[in-house]
Amino acid sequence: MSIETIASRATRATGSNGAILLALGLILLWVASGPFFHFSAVWQMTINTGTSVVTFLMVFLIQKAQNKDSLAIQLKLNELVAANELASNRLVNVEDMTEEDLKVIRKYYHKLSDFAKSEESLIQSHSIDEAHEMHEIKKEMEEELSKKLDK
Repeated sequence: MSIETIASRATRATGSNGAILLALGLILLWVASGPFFHFSAVWQMTINTGTSVVTFLMVFLIQKAQNKDSLAIQLKLNELVAANELASNRLVNVEDMTEEDLKVIRKYYHKLSDFAKSEESLIQSHSIDEAHEMHEIKKEMEEELSKKLDK
């Protein structure tokens, strides 16, 4: 059995209602045993050690599950971007870019948002490149028009 299989099974098991009830039962059993052990230091250390070990293992298990889910989501998004002819393929594998690269792309989307606000139709969609090109065309037309009006 691979580590992947073990991690998947453990993730499903620890996220189940049964696991919650088992944990609650163990805590109640520990509390109920307090008077029997006279609430000793050993009694307290038992729960402290047990919860520390479980917490330590769960951190890694949760991170493994989160990494797998994140990768699956990124692959699905990459497929959607690649399949859509109007989408910018620059966004495929965007998660592998540096933070600085992401900030540059964010600036482009802010510009795209500004272009969209100036559009007459609310349902019109543009890529970053198309919006920039249209903006340049509009700018040239405005300059040409102002030259003609100045004459």
